[in-house]
Amino acid sequence: MDATEIDHVKLRIPADGVDAALSFYRDALGFSIDGMDRYDSGEKPFFSVRLAPGAVIHVEPDEGFEPPAGTAYDHVAVRIDDTIAGIERDLEAAGIGIDRRLDPLGATGVAPAVYVTDPFGYRIELKAERTDAE
Repeated sequence: MDATEIDHVKLRIPADGVDAALSFYRDALGFSIDGMDRYDSGEKPFFSVRLAPGAVIHVEPDEGFEPPAGTAYDHVAVRIDDTIAGIERDLEAAGIGIDRRLDPLGATGVAPAVYVTDPFGYRIELKAERTDAE
């Protein structure tokens, strides 16, 4: 089996969390939203946060939502086409606090990253693809 990349991750949120999800992922982080019309019409139980042309986070409101536990979920990592300074600047402008800073090893090697938490308790790693020297 030769996997090429992760296509999507699916996260459940509280049934009343749609506005908070849109505020965080679309308005603060700047990602586009796919499938909202199909979600709103009831045709589909989730909508998608478009991270890149071939990668999304499916977001499904759920009446039985329970916040992620540290034993069941840690984070999803997203490579960002920017420097770590640019990422931090954008987060500050959006009013999003940084939980921690690291230089973690990932699929493309070691690169600086910051971790933020969405309104539902999911940790998101934003990993710089460019160096501050670029």
